[in-house]
Amino acid sequence: MNLFSSIFLYDENKPLLFTKPFFWYFFLIVLLFYFFIKNKKELRSLYLLLVSVFFYYKSGGYFFVLLLLSTLIDYMAGLYIYRANTKTKKNLGLVVSIFSNLFILFYFKYTYFVIDIINSLLNTNINTFNILADISNRFFNTGFDVSNIILPVGISFYTFQSMSYTIDVYRMKIAPEKSFINFAFYVSFFPQLVAGPIVRAKEFLSQIKKDYYITKEIFSYAVFLILNGLIKKIIISDYISVNFVDRVFENPSSFSGIENLFAVYGYAIQIYCDFSGYSDIAIGLGLIMGFRLPVNFNSPYKATSITDFWHRWHISLSTWLRDYLYISLGGNRKGKFRTYINLMITMLLGGLWHGANIKFILWGGYHGVLLVIEKLFDTSNEKKMFFFELIKAFITFHLVCIGWIFFRANNINDSFKIISSISEINLASMYGFIGSYTNVVFLTIVALIVHLLPNKIKETYKGIFIRLPMPLQVIISIVVIYFLYNSATSELQPFIYFQF
Repeated sequence: MNLFSSIFLYDENKPLLFTKPFFWYFFLIVLLFYFFIKNKKELRSLYLLLVSVFFYYKSGGYFFVLLLLSTLIDYMAGLYIYRANTKTKKNLGLVVSIFSNLFILFYFKYTYFVIDIINSLLNTNINTFNILADISNRFFNTGFDVSNIILPVGISFYTFQSMSYTIDVYRMKIAPEKSFINFAFYVSFFPQLVAGPIVRAKEFLSQIKKDYYITKEIFSYAVFLILNGLIKKIIISDYISVNFVDRVFENPSSFSGIENLFAVYGYAIQIYCDFSGYSDIAIGLGLIMGFRLPVNFNSPYKATSITDFWHRWHISLSTWLRDYLYISLGGNRKGKFRTYINLMITMLLGGLWHGANIKFILWGGYHGVLLVIEKLFDTSNEKKMFFFELIKAFITFHLVCIGWIFFRANNINDSFKIISSISEINLASMYGFIGSYTNVVFLTIVALIVHLLPNKIKETYKGIFIRLPMPLQVIISIVVIYFLYNSATSELQPFIYFQF
């Protein structure tokens, strides 16, 4: 019974993570059956849908029902919008889709935030009440806590993904998917379900209708991405987090200026390796199953401006915000002042997307202000010179790092404590700091150097791995996995973007 429970039942203390051995046993079993049906398209979609729902259940519990509800609403809304013969009916279908998606997202993600604001402003004592838990308890005899609203894992990702589908149907960029199974599979595809990339229907639904196709080169590239993602997450991100970054951000006043500074640098590397590592693994898993997911990161710390940074960081979200929010607000089509307002609204809501906390709004607003300043002093047409581009990249990186302080700190007060501590930095303590945290400093610097390598060099060593004979790739993979297993922290850290 214990074995059955550990395999098939949800345990909130043991979510299904890419970094845990159980996931890879799960994935190998999925592949074993998958290769028998990989070219039977309808059966393949049904099989991967069931697998994805099970994956979500193991990752987030009974909230898979919520995932299916959102999927059903948008599937029906897409068909209704497409068949509607008047503008009013089309608008109605779109409003139903957007309202239902945003209501679900708002209810689970922002209820506490709004109630806390109301209680603070009006000196009231309003308490939360979980309506869905109460309904479940009444009709299904469950025992959920009605006073507690739990944030479903990955809700921000699949909500935006599903909502973009109905908007694209409304804009007549795509035709609606007739098969509910295919559409549900698109929304729930498990490699990218809980932390992206956010995939557009136009990019994915067409792939469902194609025969399975993979070459030795594609498979080798997928393996490279998976190993690269695991190295980023386990060896770099988790180690830096557990052994240094978390300690400093937990109590910044107890650490020196140089320690606070390196904690900020460390977090910049940690969040990049954590999130891009997840994306690498997701893309690799998708390729093995014959599906191409969009690139989500493009060396963001090479950016020479904040605009350039957002072209490179979390690309699937930044392009989503551009296409479905910024452009819908008017983009840059209604004059300079309106452009700046639209930028600020987009970035403030982009910050709020990350979490129901004032620090995320402040982080989004900070980036919005920087983007407006860049628009005011547009230098994009200036002749590019290597030395000046290097200076711009250095400045941009540190501007981004200032933003990460507000993003990561426990509260706004801690953010300013960190900034104050860094402003009083004593370089004489550098030697002692390096001696105390040699491994952390070494990993941070090496990770940043590799990140900043020219793309040509990265493509070269990637190509070398891809061209290696398969037996040699297997040996390298085994060695890396062994190293990963022995390097893992005692308690693997969940991916940072799981909370969003």
